[in-house]
Amino acid sequence: MSAVREAGARIAANIEQVIEGKHTAVLLGLAVLLAEGHLLIEDVPGVGKTKYAKALARSIDCSVRRVQFTPDLLPSDITGVSVYNSEERDFEFKPGPVFANIVVGDEINRASPKTQAALLECMEERQVTVDGVTYTLEAPFMVLATQNPIDMEGTYPLPEAQRDRFTARISMGYPDRGAEIAMLSEHAALDPLEGLRPVSDATEIRSLIGAVRQVFVSDAIKAYAVDLAEATRRASEVRLGASPRATLQLLRAAKAWAALTGREYVIPDDLQYLLSPVLGHRLLLTAEAHVSGRTTADLLGRIAHATPIPSAAGHGSR
Repeated sequence: MSAVREAGARIAANIEQVIEGKHTAVLLGLAVLLAEGHLLIEDVPGVGKTKYAKALARSIDCSVRRVQFTPDLLPSDITGVSVYNSEERDFEFKPGPVFANIVVGDEINRASPKTQAALLECMEERQVTVDGVTYTLEAPFMVLATQNPIDMEGTYPLPEAQRDRFTARISMGYPDRGAEIAMLSEHAALDPLEGLRPVSDATEIRSLIGAVRQVFVSDAIKAYAVDLAEATRRASEVRLGASPRATLQLLRAAKAWAALTGREYVIPDDLQYLLSPVLGHRLLLTAEAHVSGRTTADLLGRIAHATPIPSAAGHGSR
């Protein structure tokens, strides 16, 4: 897995020319890409959500389309539309922005539920159906969506079915003092995105995804992943626990994380580290839990601490 680790380090270093002091968030985004998943970036305005999405897209030299989600956006504005061609006397399909390797959905919660739902088939099945005709989306395919959790006026919260389609949710957070000073020095006169050059391409990304699929997962690790998911379903503070899709996404992300660290096998630490990013946005807490100030991160931390690790799960041997 040295090739995955080296490529991941190269791409991460390139992204960090634009995003200062967010190494963990950058690596999590790469893990989601190599796990063939989708990423939801949720944070307050001005911390670099969209810039991070653009930097990742430019770093891997894949086709990129950005969609600014607004209340009047229609499903056909995303998937495409069939237009009548008078010369051919037939309908011709005009592909929408979803026909790209990286689709950046800015402020996804500002579009109507009908438009949000247009992404469901694309994200889950990697295909688009328009007027009864199905079109396959080219690999790699990743939706990078951003949303602002603070200013909720004029927004449509993502339904649980769509939140479950996102492999992970990350928050950029405010930079530390040193990183913010460096940003003021380096970015004040020139947008670093303008000079960012790709350090990978779609062919290499597909190769890396293939390598991640080969990462070994023992039966004990699989059982541990299920134990963690079941613990969320039994928790008294939760009214909606992790779905089986969530368990699968947790395992896929753990395989990518292991490969990015140079390992050919998944260990319990991988699952524990990714538990909050992968499961946190899928859980719905009870009203009592909200009133008492509990968060999904706190709950998942307790679950990770309390769930026994199978004795065989700590070994990478086959």
